[in-house]
Amino acid sequence: MLTLFHAPQSRATRAHQLLDELGALDRVNVESVTIPRRDGSGARDPKNPHPEGKVPVLVHDGELIWESAAIFLYLTDLFPEAGLGPLPGQPGRGSYLSWLAWYGDVMEPVIHFKLLEIDHPALANTFRGYDDMTARLSDALSGRPYLLGTEYSAADLLLSSTFTWLPDLVPEDPRLKDWVARCAGRPAAARTAAYETRIMGG
Repeated sequence: MLTLFHAPQSRATRAHQLLDELGALDRVNVESVTIPRRDGSGARDPKNPHPEGKVPVLVHDGELIWESAAIFLYLTDLFPEAGLGPLPGQPGRGSYLSWLAWYGDVMEPVIHFKLLEIDHPALANTFRGYDDMTARLSDALSGRPYLLGTEYSAADLLLSSTFTWLPDLVPEDPRLKDWVARCAGRPAAARTAAYETRIMGG
């Protein structure tokens, strides 16, 4: 049995969209839980098995999978027929794994430093700065619509979701703006938004 623990308008939104993109929603139990919100609302849900009370978290036959990049890799390997992540031995596998890791190791910290207006040479040396980060993405998208080439992948969903959530951070770079718009315009994104509106009583 596969269960996704989900809260609307959170990092679990993109995990729900991924399941839709994979054509796997009918094979997954989506369990809605509450989480503490930055505005002080919400609370940790006792039925959420995440050790820190966060979402998303995936449970597959008793196995706990947490952290978005791990969940994305797990699901694209579990449902390979959708073609959203190269499998071991396939072309692009190394790039796919690298982008998933880069999201958590570089992109998330740099975005938080930007939002919190934290600047320090040690951080720039370790993670690079915001301009370096966006330039890296722009370079990767030079001459191609998606991070792995001509086809959309779960890496595009994971990385672009940051800019979808924080549109004011999209730099004035045509490649990045077009990429974010392409990713945000996926039918599965609209279906996930409609689902979350419905469960929130909208």
